[in-house]
Amino acid sequence: MSAGVSLKHSFSMLLLLELFMFLACFHGCLSTPADHLKSYMLTERGADAFLPEITPSASPQPFLPLLAPSPLTPFTNSTIPKLSGDCMLNFTAAENLMTMTSIDCFAAFAPLLANVICCPQLHATLVILVGQLSKETGVLALNRTLAKPCLSDIEQVLEGQGAGENLKQVCSIHPSNLTEASCPVKDVDELENTINSSELLASCEKIDPVKECCDQVCQGAISDAATRLALKASDPLSMDGPHVLPEHSTRVNDCKTVVLRWLASKLDPYRAKEVLRGLTNCNVNKVCPLVFPNMKHVANSCGNGMSNSTTCCDAMDSYVSHLQKQTLVTNLQALDCATSLGLKLQKYNITKNVYSLCHISLKDFSLQVGSQASGCLLPSLPSDATFDKFSGISFICDLNDNIPAPWPNPSLLPASSCNKTVRIPALPAATNAQSGLYNEYVAIYLLIVSSMTMMMLLQF
Repeated sequence: MSAGVSLKHSFSMLLLLELFMFLACFHGCLSTPADHLKSYMLTERGADAFLPEITPSASPQPFLPLLAPSPLTPFTNSTIPKLSGDCMLNFTAAENLMTMTSIDCFAAFAPLLANVICCPQLHATLVILVGQLSKETGVLALNRTLAKPCLSDIEQVLEGQGAGENLKQVCSIHPSNLTEASCPVKDVDELENTINSSELLASCEKIDPVKECCDQVCQGAISDAATRLALKASDPLSMDGPHVLPEHSTRVNDCKTVVLRWLASKLDPYRAKEVLRGLTNCNVNKVCPLVFPNMKHVANSCGNGMSNSTTCCDAMDSYVSHLQKQTLVTNLQALDCATSLGLKLQKYNITKNVYSLCHISLKDFSLQVGSQASGCLLPSLPSDATFDKFSGISFICDLNDNIPAPWPNPSLLPASSCNKTVRIPALPAATNAQSGLYNEYVAIYLLIVSSMTMMMLLQF
C-alpha cells in the first residue's frame, strides 16, 4: 500500500472515529457533552484561524481538516420536496428565509438550539409566509382546510434542505399556527379599520433588540392592537382588569399572531424576520428552560448547617452535571436558572451560598462543550446559525465569560432582565488570554459525514 493511500485511510478512520464519538453522545439522549465540538473553534474573521484542541497532557487531539463536502449536500444540492399542490404559500419568494430556517433547525442541532434559535426562527417563518400571502389574498390567515397541507409542505421544504424531521414536535407547531385560531378578525381591511395601523408600524418597523425588551414600545403597540381585535367578539368589560377570563387571554394571544402577520406584510422578509426574532428573544430570556430533577441528595449534603463542604460540593457538582445535559441556554437564561435553582435549594434549608463555595458559574447551567468541560452560553441577542460550504454549520457560543452564579436573596424579588445586578454582555467578549484570536465571538462548528456513513456507524 502506498504512503498516500495509507494516509488517506488513516484520515478516513480518524474522521469515522470522531463521528462515532459524536453519534454515541447525540443518540444517547444527549446524556454526555459533545466532546468533539471544541476541536472546530474558529474566529469570526481570518481564514487561518483553525485551532486544534490541546489537552492538559499536552497531547493534541486529532485535528481533522474540513475537507469532506458530503455533510453539506442538503444545502448545496437540495432534494426536491414532494408538495401537496394545495398550498398557495410562495416558497420561491421566501427562498432565503426557508434556507435560513433550515440552517437554524439543522437536524443535528435542532434539539440543542430549539428554544433560542430554531423554534423562534420557525415561528417567524410561519408568520412571514402567511403575512406575505395576505398581500395577494387580503386575508391574514389560512383556512383550516389548507392549513394542514401547507404545514406539511413547509416541513417538506425544510427537511429537503437539511432541517430536522420532527420540528412539529420540537417546536410544538400545529396547523392552527397558520389559521386565525380564536381571533375574530383576519381580513386586512377590517384589521386596519380596527387598529391604529400607522402607530403600530411606526413602533415596530425597526426595533432595538436590547431596548425593546425593557421599553416594550413595539410589544405595547402589538398588545393594544391585539386587544382591540379581540374585543370585536367580546364584552369590553370582560376584557378589562385583573380578572380576564382564560379564553379571552387566549383570544388576545391569537390576535397577536394576526397582528404580527399584518406587520410582516408591511416589511420585507428580512426586516420582518429581524423584528420578530427580536420580540421573541425578549420572552425567551425571561424563562429558564431547564428541568430541575429531585434535589434531596443535595439537601442532605448541604442543608442544616453543612458539616462537610467537600461532600456538599460533590453533591452540587453531581446535580449540576444533570442540568448540563439538557440544552444550550443564553446568558440571561442562565441567570434566571441560577436564581430558580438557588431559591429551590433555600427551601431545603440550604442557607449558605453554595454557588460561591463550590465555584458554580453561569456557564455551568448550559450544555458543556469540549473535553475540558466548558459551558457554552448563547448570546442574549437574536442570533442565527450560519452555513459555509467549506466549514459547515456554525453558531455563536460564548466560552469566555466566567461569571459567578449569583446566590439569590430570598427577601428580595428576582430582578427583571432590565435591572440585573450582574452585568452580562449581549454578545460574548474575548478574554485577555485570547486577545487576537477571538474578535467578537467563538463559533462552534460541527462536522459530520454523509448519511450513508452515519447509517454504517449506527450498525456497529
